Amino acid sequence: MQRPPSWSEHNAAAFQLDDVVEQYHLRAPYPSTLSPFLRDLALPPSGVVLELGCGTGRVALPVAREGATVVGIDRSEPMLDRARKRVKRARLQSRVQLVRGDIRHLPFPDKSFPLVMAPYGILQSLLAERDLTKTLAAVSRVLTKKGTFGLELVADLPAWDEYSKKVSMRGKRGPNGKPITLVESVKQDRARQITRFEQEFVEGRGKGAVRQKFSLAFRTLTVPQMVRRLEKAGLEVSALLGDYQGGPWDLRAEVWIILARRG
Repeated sequence: MQRPPSWSEHNAAAFQLDDVVEQYHLRAPYPSTLSPFLRDLALPPSGVVLELGCGTGRVALPVAREGATVVGIDRSEPMLDRARKRVKRARLQSRVQLVRGDIRHLPFPDKSFPLVMAPYGILQSLLAERDLTKTLAAVSRVLTKKGTFGLELVADLPAWDEYSKKVSMRGKRGPNGKPITLVESVKQDRARQITRFEQEFVEGRGKGAVRQKFSLAFRTLTVPQMVRRLEKAGLEVSALLGDYQGGPWDLRAEVWIILARRG
């Protein structure tokens, strides 16, 4: 696939996912408590949600089933194609709209959404500060007055131990019907504050196994660091949460969620 010139070079690693869409979709789904949590945020007053980096619809579809209307945007056409098939099978075409686009330049009118959400790690995947700044400005622009921006960070990335070739998923069937294994390595770039995940899907066994490698990188942004960036974008932080039931956040929480409002 030719890379659109408008997208920054920092997205190069993300484009590798275009070649492993079916395998990537097999990764563990989001917790069952996430959909009701987002539903409660979205339904009053209009139930319209914009999801940044919607991928194959792992968040959009469960939220739509809860009664919200979801507009998902992603830069990957293969990911969106997988999501469209899932939406059709679920008969949710009236509740889910999928758009190919750049989250730094959201193609929507001002004040369009009462809720914008950036699920697990989406904002941390923006490795360049200028790209994060543009994205937060775009989010602020499309939020309605008093609208909510909900984002989830990968929790405590700097504390992740480095490891090599650890099996993190095993036993599911791959796109060719054979057992699939995900082998993962984690490397910390402390100087650049980036955590890198080198991953390999192995479908089948022995000499006939099919191997596909890809990598993901996340900035090791903390909750206070992200709060400062949100405030700079004109958003007021309304809650820091440590679980999907609305519990308070602290450094030991396994879930890092920030809710911010547009004035």
